[in-house]
Amino acid sequence: MSKQNPEAVLPGGGAADSAGERIVPIHLVDEMKTSYLDYAMSVIVARALPDVRDGLKPVHRRVLYSMWKLGLKHGAKFRKSAHVVGDVMAKYHPHGDASIYDSLVRMAQDFSMRSPMVNGQGNFGSMDGDSAAAMRYTEAKLQHVAEEMLLDIEKDTVDFGPNYDGSTKEPRVLPSKLPHLLLNGSMGIAVGMATNIPPHNLGELCDAVTHIIDNPSTTIEGLMDFVQGPDFPTGGIIYDKKDILTMYATGRGGVVLRAKAEIVEAKSGLFKIVVKEIPYQVNKANLIEKIARLVQEKKIIGIKDLRDESNKDGVRIVIELKKSAYPKKVLNKLYKMTDLQTTFHMNMIALVDGIQPRLMTLKSVLEEYVKHRQIVVRRRTAFDLRKAEERAHILEGLSKALDKIDQVISVIRASKDKEEAKQNLMKKFKFTERQVVAILDMRLQQLANLERKKIEDELKEKLALIKELQGILASEKKILGIIKDEVSDVRAKFANPRRTKVVARGIKEFTIEDLVPNEPTIIMATRDGYIKRMPIDTFKTQARGGKGVIGLTTKEEDVVEHLRTTNTHDSLLFFTTRGRVFQLHAYEIPEASRTAKGQALVNFLQLAPHEKVAAILSMEDMTKYEYLVMVTKKGVIKKTKISDFKNVRRSGLIALKIKSEDMLEWVRPSGGKDDIVLVTQFGQAIRFKEADVRAMGRTAAGVRGIKLKSEDDVIGMGVVSPALVKKKVMELLVVSENGLGKRTKISEYKVQGRGGSGIKTMNVTDKTGRIMSARVINNTEPNDLLIISKNGQVVRIPLKTVSTLGRATQGVRIMRFKKSGDIVAGITVL
Repeated sequence: MSKQNPEAVLPGGGAADSAGERIVPIHLVDEMKTSYLDYAMSVIVARALPDVRDGLKPVHRRVLYSMWKLGLKHGAKFRKSAHVVGDVMAKYHPHGDASIYDSLVRMAQDFSMRSPMVNGQGNFGSMDGDSAAAMRYTEAKLQHVAEEMLLDIEKDTVDFGPNYDGSTKEPRVLPSKLPHLLLNGSMGIAVGMATNIPPHNLGELCDAVTHIIDNPSTTIEGLMDFVQGPDFPTGGIIYDKKDILTMYATGRGGVVLRAKAEIVEAKSGLFKIVVKEIPYQVNKANLIEKIARLVQEKKIIGIKDLRDESNKDGVRIVIELKKSAYPKKVLNKLYKMTDLQTTFHMNMIALVDGIQPRLMTLKSVLEEYVKHRQIVVRRRTAFDLRKAEERAHILEGLSKALDKIDQVISVIRASKDKEEAKQNLMKKFKFTERQVVAILDMRLQQLANLERKKIEDELKEKLALIKELQGILASEKKILGIIKDEVSDVRAKFANPRRTKVVARGIKEFTIEDLVPNEPTIIMATRDGYIKRMPIDTFKTQARGGKGVIGLTTKEEDVVEHLRTTNTHDSLLFFTTRGRVFQLHAYEIPEASRTAKGQALVNFLQLAPHEKVAAILSMEDMTKYEYLVMVTKKGVIKKTKISDFKNVRRSGLIALKIKSEDMLEWVRPSGGKDDIVLVTQFGQAIRFKEADVRAMGRTAAGVRGIKLKSEDDVIGMGVVSPALVKKKVMELLVVSENGLGKRTKISEYKVQGRGGSGIKTMNVTDKTGRIMSARVINNTEPNDLLIISKNGQVVRIPLKTVSTLGRATQGVRIMRFKKSGDIVAGITVL
């Protein structure tokens, strides 16, 4: 079997196939590079990026030019959108009809374009994301303002090039009397780059163009005296002129954009939030759906009802609030969690000279626009000059012929045909061919004196016009003057007031304080280290001796130890049994229901094993005090300046150096000249001057406050003002573990020296049980007493219903237990 040669090697190094065609081998990598670069350039130049001169992408330019050629000007009748799309696709844009129609639709939407270019009739979509009706149903024509983009296009003002199949020509750029790139903005994703330019106010842009013509060396700051910032068709509020300046100076940057919302009080006294303008490019239906979902998921509380009352007159979203809601806090949360607040990121990339993508500043965009208009005006003037010179040339011939009309007629009559007459006239009177044609076409009526005068007047007019046009072409200043006049004319005809409000200051990042109302709250913590936050009205006041309600669901053998009333924005100091201190804001503690267990404190504080919270203080309550007085279970006392606890780090600080067998139990603020009262579980109490305890540093160990008998421990302490004791308004409230309690005047406790054994404060018996808690109170304040049992039973009674008795008495029943064996776990005064 003979060998077959599949390839014949050519002299040039390639190979020939069976048909004799040349095949050139090429590396795949090189082919990919070339092909991808061609594709990238095609997308950048001919699809995704706008031209800085007219601010249009090719598809928009083709739609507008097609409508102009079809005669669909603002005064014409509407024509089906399908007609326009078909014409664009057939002549200029070799892509799908959907992309052409989408571009046409967007140019007709007053919520997408600051100055819509197309006047649409029919359903052209909505802010809810509804798409436009099919193109066979909608109709369109040009808006009046769009005609300013195309005016003078027939005067050789711009370059034309062949369309995709060479059958006709299309403009490479439009004359564009409007600074359209900034007027309506643009958005596009190319290969390796993207553009996102916001819309602006036409009046402001016209003023800026005039300013840059008069002051070519102006700065961005100078231009911002005229262009305040983006002006979105949907309105809204933008913040921070510094951000806007950065954006305009660099071509890149973000600006915060907020919905325009106001808090309105209804006749019923309830408040509602009314949103009248939403941020640019936000889908209204999705926004409302998001708000509803957040309310449903309880991420935003306080909203009662949500309605969309938008109509043809504008946007109106009504958010009705509950009676308990804080309107400003709800609005702040809506700004933070929904698209009622967005950031518009500008990236001003556009094509310079129709070919080079470049990051532009505000000034460079306006300079390129002015440069383009200079070329347009110069070309238009040159075109008008050409036409004027041609007409003047003909008029000169007609005028000369009329002066020698008899001789001209004689020559014509002597000629045998038109061609000979032409030659004879040119030979005898030195006319040009164009002049001779005009003379031969002249009607006899033009021989009348009036008609002769008309020709002479028109000639004078044309000569004056030629002089004027030549003067324009010779002077750059005159060209710039024409641009200014035209811009002023556009401003007078089409400018309208700014829709987007500009706020000079920046918008600060939302802190939790902006989102959480500053309202009274109860902080409740258990002995086993669970904590929660509840509204102040969770527990209603009951009569003395009541059974109360369940205050929380505790773990088996857990009891409530701390009840603190504060405000949600206040800072709380957490002192632990090991003498350390931590700091938290009240709002950082999760809000929970009355019966919820709460969350473990170890989630918030870096507690060591077996370390528990001994005291919780609110920093806001301590502004009028100077010191913190600390007392341990074993009677050790220490005084430290409050300022030492101003900045508590997350990992905590040492508040008191403590022995291993002792525990810090109480921390109270003091003024420096007060008295200290300590109470033990076996019924002893001591009162001594605060001055007996010198101020110490944070890490000091403290001194003895009371001398304890074996097995006795301190169960309560208080700081009292001697002046108030004299007025007999200060009392010592003691509550025993079996639910008995009483009030005793502090004046019954004589002032002793620090470190003594004290005197009897309660007759402790089997009936009373040991003293569980003691508290110094002011009997002039209408406070309530909240008592909680070991099993979580809570009772709230007015303090005045607790009897005032002598030091050595047992007290009266203030709490009955639902379960036998239950005992008092803790108290707090509300």
